[in-house]
Amino acid sequence: MRRTARLLTGTALAVGAIGLAVAPAYGADGGELEVFPSSVVPGGQVRVDTAACRDGGAAGDASAVGAGSFTLAPGSDEEDAAGKFTVPPSAQPGTYEIVATCAEGGRRVAGDLVVTLTSTRDQVHPRGSVKTGVGGAFGRDPVQTAAGVTALAVAAAGGTWLLHRRARGDGI
Repeated sequence: MRRTARLLTGTALAVGAIGLAVAPAYGADGGELEVFPSSVVPGGQVRVDTAACRDGGAAGDASAVGAGSFTLAPGSDEEDAAGKFTVPPSAQPGTYEIVATCAEGGRRVAGDLVVTLTSTRDQVHPRGSVKTGVGGAFGRDPVQTAAGVTALAVAAAGGTWLLHRRARGDGI
C-alpha cells in the first residue's frame, strides 16, 4: 500500500514539475512578449514584439542580458508594437528575461531570451561521401559509372574466354 502511495505521489510531483517547465513565458499582467530569435549568440541582434502594447508602444528593458533599454514602437494598421536591441558581445550563456512596459496603462509583458555560444542558424551540415578508399564505386557522374561497368564487363568476358581456351587445351 505504501509503495503504491509513493509511486502515485512521485508521479504527481513529476507531472507537476513538467507542467511548470513547459509553461509559456508570460509577463506579470498576462501579456506575452515574443522574442525573435529566441536563441542568440553574443553580439547578435534581437527583435521583440507584443500585441499587448499596440496603441502607444512600450519601453523595453534588456538590462538582464546587459543590453539596457530600448523602445517598442507601434506598427501601422493595428500591427504589434516592435523593437530591436543587440546582445552585448560580453553576454554569458544562459536564459534572460526581457521585459516591456506599455506606455498606455503601464501593462508589463515579458519573454525569455536564451544566449548560447553556438548559432543554430548558421550550422553547416555535411554533404557527399567520405573518402575512405572502401566502397562508393557509384558516384553521381553517369559517364564514369557507365565506363566502370563497361570495363568490368570486358574484363569478365576476357577472363571467361581465357579460362574456356585453357580448359579446351588450346593454351595461350
